[in-house]
Amino acid sequence: MKIDELYETVVPSEVDPLDSVTETAASGLAILAERVEQLVQFCERLLQENQNLREQRRELQAKCEQLHEKNELSRSRIEAMVVRLKSLEQTP
Repeated sequence: MKIDELYETVVPSEVDPLDSVTETAASGLAILAERVEQLVQFCERLLQENQNLREQRRELQAKCEQLHEKNELSRSRIEAMVVRLKSLEQTP
């Protein structure tokens, strides 16, 4: 048996506890980094969705105002027609 082979069989049995702590910390940091990245992506999606919803709201408000204006115009036209019809009824 060569000395290298002997060393290879002895070293794995002698595990340094700091290695596992370092490995655990590194994997914990990797998990944390992944979660932070997921949160960043989620926030970006929420910001985009919020921007889209604000734009939709502005469009709907503009449409509502247009419909309100049309409604008021129709009401005034109908009132004018009613006044004309009443005046036609009163003329001999």
